[in-house]
Amino acid sequence: MANRRAPADTPPTVVPLPARFLTPEDIAAMFGVPLETVYQWRRKHTGPPGFRVGRHLRYHPDAVAQWVADQSREAA
Repeated sequence: MANRRAPADTPPTVVPLPARFLTPEDIAAMFGVPLETVYQWRRKHTGPPGFRVGRHLRYHPDAVAQWVADQSREAA
């Protein structure tokens, strides 16, 4: 059986975000990076914007989606 590939103009598959605030562990799993990378992004202000709930760091799914869209535009 031949290995089929999608045409180059086919948009990538979009994975829906959970309908809850995301944890740093969720962000790391979503992007396939180590948890420490997520914390470095936060320290360097280069990753998705997060906020504190008490001592817990959380990310709004819409803000993460916007950050991904911005990164995609910058890379193009």
